[in-house]
Amino acid sequence: MNNADKPDDHAPGDQLEEEKGHWLRSANIGLGLSIILTAASFGLARSHLLYAPAVPVALIALAIAQMGVHLAFFLHITTGPDNTNNVLALAFGVMVVFLLVLGSIWIMSHLSSTMMPQGAVMQAQMQP
Repeated sequence: MNNADKPDDHAPGDQLEEEKGHWLRSANIGLGLSIILTAASFGLARSHLLYAPAVPVALIALAIAQMGVHLAFFLHITTGPDNTNNVLALAFGVMVVFLLVLGSIWIMSHLSSTMMPQGAVMQAQMQP
């Protein structure tokens, strides 16, 4: 008996034959969700529905949702056994970007704290 006869009966790691329209349907769903999330972001930014300081937080949440849609529907990154390397590569990339941003902020903060205050620079230049 072939696995194609029972699509729900398969072992982890088995390659299942996919429907011909699976990728097209997935791309269309992803495109629709992306358009909705983008329109919601623009609508939220232009309207006064939310308290003004909460707008950036809402936009960040919509951006994270948009990243999830792109990862799932366009890049087809799932938690399945055949996508372990892709998920690990994505996690490594996120970690590298996080360390670069955090390290840059730390370096700039340290340089700012060790610089001479601007008023002291002006007084040092004014003295003969």
